[in-house]
Amino acid sequence: MSFKLSLKEGESLVKLARNAIDHFLKTGEKLPVPKNVSRRLMQKCGVFVTLNYVEAGTKVLRGCIGYPEPTLPLVEATIDSAISSAANDPRFPPVTLNELDKIVVELSVLTPPQIIEVKTSKDYPSKIKIGSDGLIVERGWSKGLLLPQVPVEWHWNEEEFLSNCCIKAGLPPDCWVIEGTKIYSFQAIIFEEESPKGKVKRKELEG
Repeated sequence: MSFKLSLKEGESLVKLARNAIDHFLKTGEKLPVPKNVSRRLMQKCGVFVTLNYVEAGTKVLRGCIGYPEPTLPLVEATIDSAISSAANDPRFPPVTLNELDKIVVELSVLTPPQIIEVKTSKDYPSKIKIGSDGLIVERGWSKGLLLPQVPVEWHWNEEEFLSNCCIKAGLPPDCWVIEGTKIYSFQAIIFEEESPKGKVKRKELEG
């Protein structure tokens, strides 16, 4: 990954995401983009904000939304993604202010997606590196994205990763082998709180 972020920059983005959610839940308004932000954090970048509810030491997904493509400055995309993850993820009811103290904020900064070129669909698994690559499956109007940390957390192999990304797109699990389906890969720099409102660390993945 050519794009780099320091731990301090990652920490500032995670705190920005949490502040954006807190501000929205209290006021119903979008947090203004902070002033005096470094040039690097104003670059256009894809980003996803993941919210995990912590209960009895177990993390449960509470929301995850973001921008796959570098369409907005990173700080603005972070604010938008944080609010959407808390309030607009169709899989979950909106997060409440009382819940926020039990939620861990995780932020993934994405590289631009690149289409995976193969001679035959059977070659896709060999082109994917678990613990490094995220995937996007696209067929017609259907599109599904899974972040690099997902197959690691669920202990999937490459074929399971592809199949579950197809399911995320609302497609049959074997759709990745059908001609005309497009598969893209991307990488991510991931930062997360160690506990709700806690210290921020860089998340390292293992394949």
